[in-house]
Amino acid sequence: MYERRRHPLLSRRAFAWRLGRHAALAVLLMALSLGVGMLGYAHFEQWGWRLAFLNSAMLLGGMGPVHPPVTAGGQLFAGIYALYAGLVFLLVAGLLLAPIVHRFLHHFHWEDETER
Repeated sequence: MYERRRHPLLSRRAFAWRLGRHAALAVLLMALSLGVGMLGYAHFEQWGWRLAFLNSAMLLGGMGPVHPPVTAGGQLFAGIYALYAGLVFLLVAGLLLAPIVHRFLHHFHWEDETER
């Protein structure tokens, strides 16, 4: 997917496209995760879409829930969703930072362990 150490640095235009693809994948992952959270809160807590959106978005953003769930199913869902949201947060950060870190390392020709 990325160029090797001996390959030339990508042009700025190609790098911008790479960043765009990574950002699009990150947005897609966040949108799907937000939808799952909203559906879960709507099903288990019988919340409207705005309150479900608010709690899901706050969990995905790492802030925590605004309104704690009151049903047993809602509490179990919220706990599982919070763990999932933490992983999604890390995945999205990795997706967005990977091309930048790779370009930085490639620019200075830092070696891969696989190329030694």
